[in-house]
Amino acid sequence: MTQIPHKPLGWLGIARLGLVQSALGAVVALTTSTLNRVMVVEMAMPAMLPAALVGLHFAVQITRPHWGYGSDLGSRRTPWIIGGMACLCLGALGATNAALMLASTPVLGLLISVLAYLMIGMGVGASGTSLLALLATRVTPERRPAAASITWVMMILGIVISSILVGKMIEPFSAQALAFAATGVAGCAFLITLAAVHGIELPKGAKPIAAEPEADEGPPVPFRQALKEIWAEPLARNFSIFVFVSMLAYSAQDLILEPFAGLVFNMTPGQSTQMSGMQNMGVLLGMILTGAIGGRSTRAGKSWMAAWAIFGCLGSALALLALAAAAEVGPGWPIKPTVFALGFANGVFAVSAIGSMMGLAGNGQKSRVGIRMGIWGAAQAIAFGLGGFFGAMGVDGLRAVLPETGHAFLVVFVIEAGLFLVSAYLASRLDHQRSGDRAQATGSTQLIGHGSPMAQG
Repeated sequence: MTQIPHKPLGWLGIARLGLVQSALGAVVALTTSTLNRVMVVEMAMPAMLPAALVGLHFAVQITRPHWGYGSDLGSRRTPWIIGGMACLCLGALGATNAALMLASTPVLGLLISVLAYLMIGMGVGASGTSLLALLATRVTPERRPAAASITWVMMILGIVISSILVGKMIEPFSAQALAFAATGVAGCAFLITLAAVHGIELPKGAKPIAAEPEADEGPPVPFRQALKEIWAEPLARNFSIFVFVSMLAYSAQDLILEPFAGLVFNMTPGQSTQMSGMQNMGVLLGMILTGAIGGRSTRAGKSWMAAWAIFGCLGSALALLALAAAAEVGPGWPIKPTVFALGFANGVFAVSAIGSMMGLAGNGQKSRVGIRMGIWGAAQAIAFGLGGFFGAMGVDGLRAVLPETGHAFLVVFVIEAGLFLVSAYLASRLDHQRSGDRAQATGSTQLIGHGSPMAQG
């Protein structure tokens, strides 16, 4: 077996893997945003149906640690990335065709939809987890936070571009236009993935020479035992709770925002999809701004990333309260600036959460970065699934008992704002806990950020 040095990834290699994340985000946006709007507004179906399907794709992602374990068994991760992306793209095409079948053959359409969203969840889990594992093993420690932030921003960029292009391609709306747009997005995403990962790993059969051997921590323990030990760590457990609550608030508006635009503001599918793109542009700007100037430490030892996390949660709460007012006022409200502001605050929060994860991943008595990220990834996936489903279910239930459609959205937006306020409180408590532990442990990793994710390296 040939011995070949396994050089760390440079910025170009990190950007190439970021293209995979962009492709992944573009395909997922088609299934969770555009198809959701079409099923609720154009096909007059209850919002719980697409919400349940999207929740299913999040539920499948609870197996992310097992996909990572599978890619760990081999010497190469790119086959898992490519295979996962193929599964995702095929699932997206199946979901699009199934949505168009629901009106004529509802039973068959529903069965195909369930299968398609299972494929979407497995594709996202296999491709996304293997991609992060490749970044973690091939990027030097000082560049890992920046690499995580860059790939996240590129994912949002892929969502923005996809939303804008699909919005234009399906205007005026028709089944043929939607099918054509879905085929184009899925095909381009798969080709981009193939090009991005080509040659980024060693050839099959080559054995890498480790540049920096990892510390020997003894024989590996069973998965369930390691999971139990990490959950017993107060910081890891409390941070999991913060991730769950904040992501629950973050995702609850995801599946109802475009239907809200159509039902309350009378927007066309193309207009509401482009509005979703504007929200994601706000997310992108918030991420870039936070990554560029956040993460500096104060003389008291607290990180500015803690302040950015709290600011993102509070800003998101205020934007959601503004959306609640928009639901009451109706078409006269400046909805696009409000949605952009929500996206900006969400972006600030998201990058702060990324900095938190990267800073805390190696914290604790034993270095188990992968399983810690797996726990938080599972918490995020469960919260996303539950948030989207209960947000849509709340709108459906409230529309049945309240006299105005806008009032149903108003109540749900207010509840989401309350969850973000709770998240801001949890973030402040976590920073206090991290500060207290810092005095007891030399070299303790900061909880909310450990330097700017965009500036390090």
